Amino acid sequence: MGRKFSAAELFSVSGPSHLTAVDWTNVHHRRAIAASLVEAAYRIERDRQENRQGPEAQASPYWEFFHFKLNHVLIDNVDNSIFGVIYEYNFPNPHLFHNNHNQLKPPKYAVAFRGTLTQPDTRSRDLKLDFQCICNTIHESSRVLLAMQAMQSLVSSCGAKNVWLAGHSLGSAIGLLVGKNMAKMGFPLETYLFNPPFISAPIGSIKGERVRHGIRIAGSIMKVGLSTVVKGHHPQHITSAHDDHDRDTFSLLSAWFPYLFVNPADPICSGYIGYFEHRKTMKEIGAGEIGKLATKSSFESIFSGALGKETEPYDLLPSAFLIINQTPSPDFRRAHSVEQWWNPNFHFRSLTYQFSS
Repeated sequence: MGRKFSAAELFSVSGPSHLTAVDWTNVHHRRAIAASLVEAAYRIERDRQENRQGPEAQASPYWEFFHFKLNHVLIDNVDNSIFGVIYEYNFPNPHLFHNNHNQLKPPKYAVAFRGTLTQPDTRSRDLKLDFQCICNTIHESSRVLLAMQAMQSLVSSCGAKNVWLAGHSLGSAIGLLVGKNMAKMGFPLETYLFNPPFISAPIGSIKGERVRHGIRIAGSIMKVGLSTVVKGHHPQHITSAHDDHDRDTFSLLSAWFPYLFVNPADPICSGYIGYFEHRKTMKEIGAGEIGKLATKSSFESIFSGALGKETEPYDLLPSAFLIINQTPSPDFRRAHSVEQWWNPNFHFRSLTYQFSS
């Protein structure tokens, strides 16, 4: 869940260098800058592994071009790799922003998490974390703990409105957990998640819209049924507490709208398209309540609950801005790349989904 890039690539050639005049009120500019900061998180670790320093280092143009400076790096305590970067914005003209308090401004800080790198120093650890995403145990990793500590410190010092959160692939999974936890505490962050992993059966690849809808409807009914059976085996007070927790969790998260950037040709993230479309379909056919119940859980979390281990699916969300790249991708690498999201000419569809209790 990451991307491999050539050491010969330069920001001036492959980066978002076309943004010479940034309009911070433009959501497309903000998206491109967030993607650039995520790319820098990849490159700073590659620079470290290949011992590139000074003029040979590739990472710094990806943040310096947009007037950010490196504030701090987050280091994995298992393989000592850099998995996240905290950037601080250098206001070139602070009076411009103080004069209009209602205008969208650059963040004071931005935190970006890279995805999987298959280089020798990071391959083993990153692939293990990819597997933890599949098994819904990524929340147990030390990276998530370190990321949460860093984010809580930033928010307590300058407020949630002054902090951006961004990630790609495995880094999006970490960012999603951090964002969800912060939103539950009442601190929704402006969040950009590129190619976020969605763990599900590849229903979207099935030809025939009716067949796909039929499978998803049957799956929702089965999930609600299984969930009811599992909860029925618990004492009533435990069941009620579990139901209240489900309602409260989605209620707390419903006001948080992360930007999810997905490509239909990327099986790692494309499941989000069907996930949100299906919830809308269930409402349209008069099965909205079943859809609401099903959208909160996965089969894995239900079976874990049957074994007495309550787990919340990290990849399920009540609300989101979903941006779908509709430009054809020639291969998986392009479909899963970071650079597609700063391309000024890509065709996209933007959808807003909000969960109502």
